[in-house]
Amino acid sequence: MQPEEMSDNIANDRFTDQGVQQIDPADRDVLNELIKREPIFHRPELATTRQDFENMTIETFWEVGASGRRYSRKYVMDTLELRHSQPHEDIWETRDFHCLEIAPNNYLITYTLNQGERVTRRSTIWRRCGTDWKIVYHQGTIVEAD
Repeated sequence: MQPEEMSDNIANDRFTDQGVQQIDPADRDVLNELIKREPIFHRPELATTRQDFENMTIETFWEVGASGRRYSRKYVMDTLELRHSQPHEDIWETRDFHCLEIAPNNYLITYTLNQGERVTRRSTIWRRCGTDWKIVYHQGTIVEAD
């Protein structure tokens, strides 16, 4: 079996014949809450200032960008502050959300993000902190359009 075929088979283990992910009913509410927060850093109703973005993340937050590079929280905050200092168009569409509780109060959300011709698969680890949510980790990987 080719590695790509193997990963497709593993990924499909959690899907029904109709291609809909089987989700624990307890996680459905979490999924619906987190869908409203994704894609991270692209929702002006949630954050537009550096302080807003810092409040969304834990202090040890980091991410792996679509380039494969690792980015520190400081670098991400500096980049977001610069991006939001000037008006900019941000057109995107999300689909194929999946949710998995990976530890108590920690959830992995995966989805596909379309930004014009650019398509990425995104993964975010979210931590429930009381009544709020904080981002622990994020990764984006460029893929060929489906």
